[in-house]
Amino acid sequence: MGMRAFQAPGRFWRGNLHTHSNRSDGGTSPEAVCAHYRDAGYDFLCLSDHFLSRFDFPVTDTRPFRRAGFTTLLGAELHADATSHGELWHILAAGLPEDFEPTGKDEDGLALAQRAREAGAFVGIAHPQWSGLTIEDGRAMAAHAHSVEIYNYTCDLETARADGTYLLDELLNEGYALSAFASDDTHFKYEEGLAAWVMVKAEENAPEALLEALKAGLFYSSQGPVIEGFSIADGEVAVECSPAANVALVGRGAKSENQWGPNLTQVRLSSERFEGDWFRLVVADAAGRLAWSNPVRLD
Repeated sequence: MGMRAFQAPGRFWRGNLHTHSNRSDGGTSPEAVCAHYRDAGYDFLCLSDHFLSRFDFPVTDTRPFRRAGFTTLLGAELHADATSHGELWHILAAGLPEDFEPTGKDEDGLALAQRAREAGAFVGIAHPQWSGLTIEDGRAMAAHAHSVEIYNYTCDLETARADGTYLLDELLNEGYALSAFASDDTHFKYEEGLAAWVMVKAEENAPEALLEALKAGLFYSSQGPVIEGFSIADGEVAVECSPAANVALVGRGAKSENQWGPNLTQVRLSSERFEGDWFRLVVADAAGRLAWSNPVRLD
């Protein structure tokens, strides 16, 4: 999954999958949210307002705000009972139909996620650290999700609980095939976002092509670093990237390989210790900003 994005046809498109408007608890209009990302040079946006009865279950229609070079995916952040803490699930669903039915009275989070997936959405487990999700929660939702939110900017600002790697890696250890996405989760109350995004490989910047690529794992995530090449041959992983201070492969337990140094742009790392298992690529620049590949399995 993680390397196929770099061999697939097309080009990379920059997008944010998780953010909010005043259709739910955001601080500005859908039109202004779309303009904010478009003006910042993003290629696409999924506006994921909270799908709750108090907001009239919005799947916010952003189609009127598409422009040449900028498109949108319809979506929402879905909620239903109950995590292991007795709290609502937070489930990202990008690519929902506009007429996605409101959450049923007795519909739990797992059934809601599965219904979104069957409706064609890319389904993500949102901010697992912020929610305090356990491995049991992860196992329950992993059968219905495509991806885990590996970094959430607003959770970082508000609670310093932005990381999803602990849950993703435990689920990878158990054999689940999940990708990893980063996002802003911006609400436009005090934060402007533009701090974490996905780079999706597709032949065109169109909703259907982007959605198909997301579900196939043809993307990587970043806070700034650019991954230009990622391949493997003869037991060696080759990475090409924007200037980095650390390029690392991380896997099960403490398994890792890395190269550290100033202005790294081409790195070769052994894949030997990951044979029969999995690894992820993490690129860090001198400012500490990260980029993450999707997982690679060598089993």
